[in-house]
Amino acid sequence: MTAITVQLEDDMAEVLRRLAAAQQRSETDIVRDAVAAYVQTTRPLPKGMGNYHSGQGRVSEKARDLLREAVKEGLRP
Repeated sequence: MTAITVQLEDDMAEVLRRLAAAQQRSETDIVRDAVAAYVQTTRPLPKGMGNYHSGQGRVSEKARDLLREAVKEGLRP
């Protein structure tokens, strides 16, 4: 097992302490379970996502229009 250090805001750390006490578990066990649950519900980004710059601004806002144009030009099925 690998040890890591996590920094929490004071209020979040207090919530963690209280939860651990209420459940009679260690803070480490609760964080470990929370990370395991997060990993199960989160998909990784597609390979290369965020690694490139299109040179165009506001692409996410214009995504639908850009995709329509790509289809019209035969660049997308």
